[in-house]
Amino acid sequence: MEIPQAVEFSHYLLARQINEGDFVIDATCGNGHDTGFLARLVGEFGKVLALDIQEDAIEATEMELKDRGLMEQVELRQADHSNLKGLLKTEELRPKAIVFNLGYLPGGDKSVVTEAANTLPALEDSLELLGNGGILVVTAYPGHEEGLKERQEIEAWAAKLDYKAYNASHYRFINQEKNPPEVFVIQKR
Repeated sequence: MEIPQAVEFSHYLLARQINEGDFVIDATCGNGHDTGFLARLVGEFGKVLALDIQEDAIEATEMELKDRGLMEQVELRQADHSNLKGLLKTEELRPKAIVFNLGYLPGGDKSVVTEAANTLPALEDSLELLGNGGILVVTAYPGHEEGLKERQEIEAWAAKLDYKAYNASHYRFINQEKNPPEVFVIQKR
């Protein structure tokens, strides 16, 4: 057995959490790989709300989903994740999972990155939106300056969450030469 990399680990957790017919949110759809994975998990009767601030990301995700025949269960929106609560159409929908894959768009402009100032309010909103038992999965990329700052602030934020209301964990490799991605998982009790 090989220890899973960050994204593989997040997918493992999501596959154990999400069932057909569930509603989930991909708050940073990027090139659509997580969105496609989530769409397969929720099946034809579920729904994925996929967001990204960059038009290139929305276009890439749409192409990825069309190529895989998964557009039916996905709603794409070009939007900033910092206003996550304001983006939902109804208060009744409680997502079973919310996913953030932070950093920059692979193959895109590396100067456009997620920042802690926008991400932390989105994570707060996520916890409010999740139903009991729901999970928040955040993959952070500390290999660049803003990514390291963002990861540090997420860790400090997660460490202060009320343990009676949330279980928070942090998955990372500790012996790597470079700064590989890390995963934060928070489950609402």
